[in-house]
Amino acid sequence: MTHGSLKTVTQIFGDFIDQFPPDRDSLELTFTPSSRPIRQRWRNNLLSAHFVADYLSSFLPVDAQDSRTEKRLKQSKGAVSYVANELLENAIKFNKDDANYKVKFGIHFIGESDVTAVIFASNSVNQEGANKLEEFIEEILASDPNELYLQQLEKSADSESETSGLGLLTMINDYSAKIGWKFEPRPDSPDTIAVTTVVQIAV
Repeated sequence: MTHGSLKTVTQIFGDFIDQFPPDRDSLELTFTPSSRPIRQRWRNNLLSAHFVADYLSSFLPVDAQDSRTEKRLKQSKGAVSYVANELLENAIKFNKDDANYKVKFGIHFIGESDVTAVIFASNSVNQEGANKLEEFIEEILASDPNELYLQQLEKSADSESETSGLGLLTMINDYSAKIGWKFEPRPDSPDTIAVTTVVQIAV
């Protein structure tokens, strides 16, 4: 697909997960833009991220005799909190306000002894925003994450751009995250694309 073209079919990039085990608990939060300007709730982002991070503790195998358990839990909560906050901030920051679609955000867990936390966020963007994101995704998938991080760091220092993608690259470099994206055109709104970002991290 050429950049700038109209998106009319669902597209998937990276390590995207669409189906989760039906017998596992999950947590999902929904934000409704029409209730009041969603950016007014910016201060709640970190609170929501910490809540999701605390929620994961009930899914980690805990051995009271193992001194490493507390360290593992602390590290895992820190990683999930960072990823959750980044995803939610991006979903709200770049949401197409006039689309009147809900922003969704939450966490799933897969695996038993080796648990993987799968954090997701879904929002709506216009065609231009979707094409810009796709270009950056293709750059991530084709580049060395460390080198791209340094390049983006230099770019952000030289400009006031808010679309540096440093948060996504930090997830990959610091937390060995696997990231996937799904673009779904909204059939009732030609200029609206639903974007779901899914991040997997081992906890």
